Amino acid sequence: MSHLALILADVAAITILVFGLYFPRYQRKDMVVAIVGLNIGVMAVATALASAEVSAGLGLGLFGVLSIIRLRSSELDQEEVAYYFSALALGLLAGFAVSPAWLSPALMATVVVALFIGDHPRLFASTRHQTITLDTAFTDEALLVARLESLLGAEVQRIKVKKVDLVNDTTSVDVRFKIVEPQDFAGMSARAAARVSL
Repeated sequence: MSHLALILADVAAITILVFGLYFPRYQRKDMVVAIVGLNIGVMAVATALASAEVSAGLGLGLFGVLSIIRLRSSELDQEEVAYYFSALALGLLAGFAVSPAWLSPALMATVVVALFIGDHPRLFASTRHQTITLDTAFTDEALLVARLESLLGAEVQRIKVKKVDLVNDTTSVDVRFKIVEPQDFAGMSARAAARVSL
């Protein structure tokens, strides 16, 4: 496959990734610029490295250093990190011609489809993750879970206590929970109260 065809495949893939998946879901204009810029930059450098007498290991090492610097300069959510590295992967796939010719476009499509499915809003739509600081120091896990379920109106799936401050009477907890229907919440609250009373 010619370099022009690979470049066109990359442009199509990054357009779908950014304007069809990322921006409609996250609405961050600054990340659109970062993802597109990274993709085009990586593709350009990879294409130049492929035609020069430079080892692929050196080029990949350079991309790794640049991506670490970029990720340390701004806090990104895990989903955004996935889009960021997918843009990097698409650029690399477009920059290096591989054999057979259909492999690079097929891998590009695989990356885009994987993000479409893995980050789909309907996938695990009722699950949430949050870090919460409570105004009470909880040392009893059952009481903590009951309090979180009452506050969130949800079923707590998993908790990880980050800090219990007995002096300032606070608890910081990382909680994974599932949104439940209001009619289900009443029964769930009764079960939580029964657990606490045991």
